[in-house]
Amino acid sequence: MAEVWKRHRRFSGDGTWDKVLTTLLTRADAAGLIDWEVSIDSTINRAHQHATNLPRDTGGPVELHETARGAA
Repeated sequence: MAEVWKRHRRFSGDGTWDKVLTTLLTRADAAGLIDWEVSIDSTINRAHQHATNLPRDTGGPVELHETARGAA
């Protein structure tokens, strides 16, 4: 198993996988096997403040929890 990892790491580092992917895409595109249609939308996703593992300044040892009525 270690040999597989070593080969994968070497191929990733020396650009072998990039060459393989480029060759496969070129051949598939020439054969008409790739549909290059792209769909883009303007969806924005935001994580809740507690969904991240980054440290945050809460202003002290107790966090502020507002009720729906108290929020402006």
